[in-house]
Amino acid sequence: MSRVVLAMSGGVDSSVAAWLLREAGHEVIGLFMRHGASPVASCAAPGATAAALPIITPTSHKQGCCSASDAHDAQRVADRLGIPFYAVNFEAEFGQIIDYFVDEYTAGRTPNPCVVCNNWLKFGKLLEYADSAGAEFIATGHYARLERRGEGHAPALCRGRDAGKDQSYVLFGIDRSVLPRVLFPVGDHAKPQIREMARELGLRVAEKKDSQEICFVPDGDYANLVRSRQGVAARGGEIVTVDGAVVGEHDGIENYTIGQRKGLGVAFGEPRYVVRLEPETRRVVIGEKRDLARREFVAERSNWLVDPPHGELRCQVKIRYSSRPADAAIELIDEGSFRVVLDEAQFGVAPGQAAVCYDGDRVLGGGWIA
Repeated sequence: MSRVVLAMSGGVDSSVAAWLLREAGHEVIGLFMRHGASPVASCAAPGATAAALPIITPTSHKQGCCSASDAHDAQRVADRLGIPFYAVNFEAEFGQIIDYFVDEYTAGRTPNPCVVCNNWLKFGKLLEYADSAGAEFIATGHYARLERRGEGHAPALCRGRDAGKDQSYVLFGIDRSVLPRVLFPVGDHAKPQIREMARELGLRVAEKKDSQEICFVPDGDYANLVRSRQGVAARGGEIVTVDGAVVGEHDGIENYTIGQRKGLGVAFGEPRYVVRLEPETRRVVIGEKRDLARREFVAERSNWLVDPPHGELRCQVKIRYSSRPADAAIELIDEGSFRVVLDEAQFGVAPGQAAVCYDGDRVLGGGWIA
């Protein structure tokens, strides 16, 4: 029997993951990652890291957290399944993710904090905690799969069976060496199956809605978060067309992202889109949809889950979580970056988003669009 540390968010996916792991014979330890300060004393000192917590006291039902209801939901599931449950304070680490988020918007890029959270916390600090707890594996409720293809080979990270819920895109940044210690219990199931399992188990989270917002921006007002963290410095600037004509003014480039159509603050007889952001001049450049088309771009800070390609590699590339994989050729520029040439132009290629490379269902690796 293997000991597994499972990241429990209080949602239906990680809750059913706990049951699946237990039914498979694992010794499961549930871990809730707190990212906010609380007036109630937590089971870990503020700012403490998982590595500093070889022994930790179980949280009570009154444990404060960034989302108290989520923590309580996770606690109730753990109690129902009879597994130990702990809450660890990752406030300092989440602070770094928020800083990244704000810095990216300030620089005119579109951040993806879920990928960064996976890299730094769920498959970084969580693994450190697992080591301190003597656990062989870590697990999450992501819809992805690992295909183990023989001794001496790192498992292949693959799409989840449920194409509509597949989350392999946000997992491309996992260190390849970590994959043998990762489990994705729900990856072979469809979402309706997971909800039905939760109903049969009598879990209150069976009908809980999926989270649609970034956890540290629950109201969805990203621009307000950026402004509050950056202070009151002038953020406004001009809205211009692709040929340089000034057509309006804006309150801050953090209100815009590449491909945005609504809420531009200017009116035309036909749709206009954000084509480019210029942080140096604080200009928002808008144009027609055709002006968004891109066939070629560069990705930096790459991470490969296979041996890095030599020469040109044919594959499929996703430029956003919700986009379809597009046929492309990639080629390494240097150790940390690669060029993507798409067979057909894609719209809304946004600096700061991840470009993830696939071979069919398998994630090869990826990088950050520059």
